[in-house]
Amino acid sequence: MTDFIAVPARKPARPHFSSGPCAKPPGYTPAQLNTEALGRSHRAKIGKTRLAYCIDLMREVLQLPDTHRIGIVPGSDTGAFEMAMWTMLGARGVTTVAWESFGEGWVTDAAKQLKLDPTVIRADYGQLPDLTQIDFSTDVLFTWNGTTSGVRVPNADFIPDDREGLTFADSTSAVFAYDIDWSKIDVATFSWQKVLGGEGGHGVLILGPRAVERLETYIPAWPLPKVFRLVSKGKLAEGVFKGETINTPSMLAVEDAIFALEWAKGIGGLEGLKARSDANAAALSKIVEERDWLGHLAIDEASRSKTSVCLTVAGADADFIKKFAGLLEKQDAAYDVAGYRDAPAGLRIWCGATVDTQDIEDLGPWLDWAYATVKAG
Repeated sequence: MTDFIAVPARKPARPHFSSGPCAKPPGYTPAQLNTEALGRSHRAKIGKTRLAYCIDLMREVLQLPDTHRIGIVPGSDTGAFEMAMWTMLGARGVTTVAWESFGEGWVTDAAKQLKLDPTVIRADYGQLPDLTQIDFSTDVLFTWNGTTSGVRVPNADFIPDDREGLTFADSTSAVFAYDIDWSKIDVATFSWQKVLGGEGGHGVLILGPRAVERLETYIPAWPLPKVFRLVSKGKLAEGVFKGETINTPSMLAVEDAIFALEWAKGIGGLEGLKARSDANAAALSKIVEERDWLGHLAIDEASRSKTSVCLTVAGADADFIKKFAGLLEKQDAAYDVAGYRDAPAGLRIWCGATVDTQDIEDLGPWLDWAYATVKAG
């Protein structure tokens, strides 16, 4: 049937629209990576220097204040967030806020693994819960940007300055894309594989002073595996936040992240990254507005993600979307654009800073072609 439907003449130059791992920075090639630390111990001077440099770059680009520590940990964003949960929760009540798959994961961890009987505040995919319901005398867990639903918190205004509990923000699709008021965040986690387009396997853990105080004054009731231990003799293991990682990191992944961070500095740092993501999201919104069969899963623009943008397709079910995404991949026009498996059937287009706006614009005609082709077939 495709012979009867015109195939667009122009393809996105980089058809990488996956929401994780995401597109590499423009101009990236592995040959550009610094390889001097490869084959050396990460505990040797060269290894420690490169790890510390990576941490310094993250602090600079994120505009992270000196009050907050930043460390590289194992297990991607999941490992970083679970490390925070296992080491700090249990000192007081817990509230988990979930509006997509990963937030639900933290509910499961808190309720079934740590058995903390958390208060759970939920919303369906595409919606944000009523954040005024949150009791900040408890520790609060939430995702800043729901990667699988395309819904984010607009800002940190809902978090009070005089909170008693700690705030734990899974920020993996949010950092380097939005302004974050770090005074409101006690714990934040992310991975390089999202907005930086880095490699997987490593997480980043950010701790504010209140989180450090919790770690040094509270001992959980459950045993902690070695890769979760952040305290030694009652004091924070400061080396973790200076490049002395708990376990052996991939120095190749570290160099990959350094490349992305140096690229970010070169385009204006956080402001440059935000501008690129904003432009991409605006270009995709224009495509949606011009088509009556496309829509945003997140109806409220104020809480709509500018990175992991989730779209509805009129009349589509999971099989339709599978064929739709498969056609685009076969044509090398767009890779990995099917929505998350637990989300409503639809598309998910990454609009983070490592994507070029022209590629988003060139995607529009290909969406038309795939939609018409599947409908005709």
